[in-house]
Amino acid sequence: MASSISESEGSGKPNLKLYSYNISSCAWRVRIALNLKGLEYEYKAVNLLKGEHLSDEFLKLNPLGYVPVLVDEDVVISDSLAIIMYLEEKYPQFPLLPRDLQKRAINYQAANIVASNIQPFQNLVVLNFIGEKLGSVEKLSWVEHHIKKGFTALEKLLAGYSGKYATGDEVYLSGRLQVTMGRT
Repeated sequence: MASSISESEGSGKPNLKLYSYNISSCAWRVRIALNLKGLEYEYKAVNLLKGEHLSDEFLKLNPLGYVPVLVDEDVVISDSLAIIMYLEEKYPQFPLLPRDLQKRAINYQAANIVASNIQPFQNLVVLNFIGEKLGSVEKLSWVEHHIKKGFTALEKLLAGYSGKYATGDEVYLSGRLQVTMGRT
Protein backbone atom coordinates (compact mmCIF):
# COMPACT_ATOMS: atom_id res chain seq x y z
CA MET A 1 0.00 0.00 0.00
CA ALA A 2 1.37 3.38 -1.01
CA SER A 3 1.22 5.92 1.74
CA SER A 4 3.07 8.58 3.62
CA ILE A 5 3.17 8.37 7.37
CA SER A 6 2.23 11.65 9.01
CA GLU A 7 4.35 13.31 11.67
CA SER A 8 3.23 13.46 15.27
CA GLU A 9 1.47 16.40 16.83
CA GLY A 10 3.52 19.50 17.47
CA SER A 11 5.71 19.10 14.40
CA GLY A 12 3.69 21.63 12.44
CA LYS A 13 2.72 18.99 9.91
CA PRO A 14 -0.81 17.64 9.60
CA ASN A 15 -1.66 14.45 11.44
CA LEU A 16 -3.92 12.99 8.78
CA LYS A 17 -5.27 9.45 8.62
CA LEU A 18 -7.06 8.23 5.51
CA TYR A 19 -9.28 5.17 5.79
CA SER A 20 -9.41 3.85 2.27
CA TYR A 21 -9.85 0.89 -0.05
CA ASN A 22 -7.23 0.62 -2.75
CA ILE A 23 -9.63 0.19 -5.70
CA SER A 24 -12.30 2.67 -4.61
CA SER A 25 -12.48 5.53 -7.12
CA CYS A 26 -13.89 7.76 -4.35
CA ALA A 27 -10.78 7.03 -2.31
CA TRP A 28 -8.54 7.61 -5.36
CA ARG A 29 -9.91 11.15 -5.61
CA VAL A 30 -8.86 11.87 -2.05
CA ARG A 31 -5.44 10.23 -2.39
CA ILE A 32 -4.80 12.25 -5.56
CA ALA A 33 -5.84 15.48 -3.81
CA LEU A 34 -3.66 14.73 -0.76
CA ASN A 35 -0.67 13.96 -2.94
CA LEU A 36 -1.12 16.97 -5.24
CA LYS A 37 -1.36 19.18 -2.16
CA GLY A 38 1.84 17.62 -0.84
CA LEU A 39 0.16 16.45 2.36
CA GLU A 40 1.52 13.49 4.27
CA TYR A 41 -0.99 11.02 5.67
CA GLU A 42 -1.25 7.64 7.25
CA TYR A 43 -3.03 5.13 5.02
CA LYS A 44 -5.49 2.91 6.91
CA ALA A 45 -6.60 0.07 4.65
CA VAL A 46 -10.27 -0.94 4.86
CA ASN A 47 -11.01 -4.11 2.88
CA LEU A 48 -14.58 -3.82 1.62
CA LEU A 49 -14.63 -7.37 0.28
CA LYS A 50 -13.84 -8.68 3.76
CA GLY A 51 -16.53 -6.46 5.31
CA GLU A 52 -14.11 -4.36 7.36
CA HIS A 53 -16.24 -1.29 6.61
CA LEU A 54 -19.04 -2.84 8.65
CA SER A 55 -16.98 -3.21 11.83
CA ASP A 56 -18.13 -1.31 14.92
CA GLU A 57 -14.83 0.60 14.91
CA PHE A 58 -15.26 1.81 11.32
CA LEU A 59 -18.98 2.56 11.69
CA LYS A 60 -18.06 4.97 14.50
CA LEU A 61 -16.10 6.95 11.90
CA ASN A 62 -18.74 6.70 9.17
CA PRO A 63 -22.17 5.31 10.06
CA LEU A 64 -22.80 4.66 6.34
CA GLY A 65 -19.84 2.31 6.26
CA TYR A 66 -18.34 3.88 3.12
CA VAL A 67 -14.78 4.84 2.30
CA PRO A 68 -12.99 7.17 2.23
CA VAL A 69 -12.87 8.70 5.68
CA LEU A 70 -10.30 11.33 6.64
CA VAL A 71 -9.36 11.96 10.25
CA ASP A 72 -7.52 15.23 10.91
CA GLU A 73 -6.85 15.34 14.65
CA ASP A 74 -10.39 15.55 16.12
CA VAL A 75 -12.15 16.23 12.78
CA VAL A 76 -13.67 13.22 11.00
CA ILE A 77 -14.92 13.69 7.42
CA SER A 78 -16.46 11.13 5.10
CA ASP A 79 -17.42 11.48 1.43
CA SER A 80 -14.72 12.25 -1.11
CA LEU A 81 -16.05 15.68 -2.15
CA ALA A 82 -16.48 16.80 1.46
CA ILE A 83 -12.94 15.65 2.23
CA ILE A 84 -11.50 17.41 -0.81
CA MET A 85 -13.33 20.65 0.01
CA TYR A 86 -12.11 20.44 3.62
CA LEU A 87 -8.53 19.94 2.40
CA GLU A 88 -8.91 22.91 0.04
CA GLU A 89 -10.05 25.17 2.87
CA LYS A 90 -7.62 24.03 5.55
CA TYR A 91 -4.55 23.48 3.37
CA PRO A 92 -4.67 26.12 0.62
CA GLN A 93 -1.29 25.26 -0.91
CA PHE A 94 -1.51 23.87 -4.43
CA PRO A 95 -5.17 24.86 -5.03
CA LEU A 96 -7.70 22.29 -6.20
CA LEU A 97 -9.97 24.99 -7.64
CA PRO A 98 -9.26 27.75 -10.16
CA ARG A 99 -9.40 31.37 -9.06
CA ASP A 100 -11.67 32.23 -12.00
CA LEU A 101 -15.25 32.08 -10.67
CA GLN A 102 -16.75 30.70 -13.90
CA LYS A 103 -14.17 27.90 -14.12
CA ARG A 104 -14.69 27.22 -10.42
CA ALA A 105 -18.44 26.84 -11.01
CA ILE A 106 -17.80 24.44 -13.91
CA ASN A 107 -15.51 22.41 -11.64
CA TYR A 108 -18.25 22.22 -8.99
CA GLN A 109 -20.79 21.11 -11.60
CA ALA A 110 -18.48 18.48 -13.08
CA ALA A 111 -17.58 17.16 -9.63
CA ASN A 112 -21.24 16.85 -8.71
CA ILE A 113 -22.14 15.06 -11.94
CA VAL A 114 -19.45 12.48 -11.24
CA ALA A 115 -20.20 12.15 -7.52
CA SER A 116 -23.99 12.08 -7.85
CA ASN A 117 -24.78 10.72 -11.30
CA ILE A 118 -21.91 8.42 -12.29
CA GLN A 119 -20.03 7.19 -9.23
CA PRO A 120 -22.98 5.77 -7.24
CA PHE A 121 -23.75 3.29 -10.02
CA GLN A 122 -20.28 1.76 -9.61
CA ASN A 123 -20.65 1.32 -5.85
CA LEU A 124 -20.53 -2.32 -4.75
CA VAL A 125 -23.50 -1.91 -2.41
CA VAL A 126 -25.61 -0.35 -5.15
CA LEU A 127 -24.58 -2.94 -7.73
CA ASN A 128 -25.41 -5.81 -5.39
CA PHE A 129 -28.80 -4.31 -4.52
CA ILE A 130 -29.72 -3.70 -8.16
CA GLY A 131 -28.57 -7.21 -9.06
CA GLU A 132 -30.80 -8.71 -6.36
CA LYS A 133 -33.82 -6.72 -7.55
CA LEU A 134 -33.36 -6.93 -11.32
CA GLY A 135 -31.01 -9.82 -12.03
CA SER A 136 -27.52 -9.61 -13.48
CA VAL A 137 -28.45 -8.94 -17.13
CA GLU A 138 -30.87 -6.13 -16.26
CA LYS A 139 -28.41 -4.76 -13.69
CA LEU A 140 -25.73 -4.26 -16.34
CA SER A 141 -28.16 -2.57 -18.73
CA TRP A 142 -29.50 -0.29 -15.99
CA VAL A 143 -26.05 0.70 -14.76
CA GLU A 144 -24.70 1.30 -18.28
CA HIS A 145 -27.69 3.52 -19.08
CA HIS A 146 -27.19 5.77 -16.04
CA ILE A 147 -23.39 5.97 -16.29
CA LYS A 148 -23.62 6.82 -20.02
CA LYS A 149 -26.20 9.52 -19.23
CA GLY A 150 -23.83 11.03 -16.66
CA PHE A 151 -20.82 10.98 -19.00
CA THR A 152 -22.88 12.48 -21.84
CA ALA A 153 -23.90 15.37 -19.57
CA LEU A 154 -20.32 15.79 -18.35
CA GLU A 155 -18.94 15.91 -21.89
CA LYS A 156 -21.53 18.53 -22.92
CA LEU A 157 -20.75 20.63 -19.84
CA LEU A 158 -17.00 20.54 -20.44
CA ALA A 159 -17.07 20.95 -24.25
CA GLY A 160 -16.15 24.63 -24.18
CA TYR A 161 -13.66 24.43 -21.33
CA SER A 162 -11.42 21.44 -21.80
CA GLY A 163 -7.77 21.68 -22.62
CA LYS A 164 -5.17 19.23 -21.46
CA TYR A 165 -7.55 18.49 -18.54
CA ALA A 166 -11.29 18.80 -17.98
CA THR A 167 -11.43 22.58 -17.50
CA GLY A 168 -8.21 23.80 -19.05
CA ASP A 169 -4.51 23.12 -18.88
CA GLU A 170 -4.23 22.97 -15.09
CA VAL A 171 -5.37 20.02 -12.99
CA TYR A 172 -8.24 21.16 -10.79
CA LEU A 173 -11.08 19.40 -9.03
CA SER A 174 -12.83 18.23 -12.19
CA GLY A 175 -9.54 17.10 -13.73
CA ARG A 176 -8.93 14.93 -10.67
CA LEU A 177 -12.39 13.46 -11.06
CA GLN A 178 -11.77 12.91 -14.76
CA VAL A 179 -8.60 10.96 -13.98
CA THR A 180 -10.27 8.78 -11.32
CA MET A 181 -13.14 7.94 -13.66
CA GLY A 182 -10.75 6.76 -16.37
CA ARG A 183 -11.41 9.61 -18.79
CA THR A 184 -7.91 10.98 -19.44
